Amino acid sequence: MRHATLGFALMLALGGATGAANGQGPMKDLPLHPPEPPDTTRMHQQADQARDAALGATPLKITFGKKSVEWTKERLAALPHETVTVFNERIKSNQTYTGVPLIVLIGQLGVPEKPNGKQFRLYLVAEGADGFRSVYSIGEITAYVHDAMVLVADTLDNKPLRDAGPLQLVSTGEKRPDRWVKNVVSIRVLSAD
Repeated sequence: MRHATLGFALMLALGGATGAANGQGPMKDLPLHPPEPPDTTRMHQQADQARDAALGATPLKITFGKKSVEWTKERLAALPHETVTVFNERIKSNQTYTGVPLIVLIGQLGVPEKPNGKQFRLYLVAEGADGFRSVYSIGEITAYVHDAMVLVADTLDNKPLRDAGPLQLVSTGEKRPDRWVKNVVSIRVLSAD
């Protein structure tokens, strides 16, 4: 009796599978293969373009006292550029940045390129679009005093900056890139009076 019951159950199972394979039975509406995932390439491209447009729309504003100037990536591209290669401790690799030395940009507002005496009270607060801030003394950004360079970079390895925004503050001579400001949107020159 037990063998007869097993045989009947096996016959029902095989009959149901055969019926489903022939388009009959409860499994006739199920697809044989899962559907292909949707192509999201265009959606990602549009999101990247929107991000790039939003980042590029915010100029870098530099202020010193009552004077200020705004720099877009296009306006900055018209100035002479310098190239520096730095070791990025985070990614354990050399990176080559090209841009304009910060001292050149703030010099257009009357900040001395060769500071002396009380002018060493000047310092800069650089801020990124994400609210990150970093501080540099006037001595740190001028070749007259310091061997390192602080650069407002617009390219990385001969390509426009992407994740770091259209402009990034990069400094040479540092062990870690902790003071680099991605997507820099504001630099204020202040005095420690």
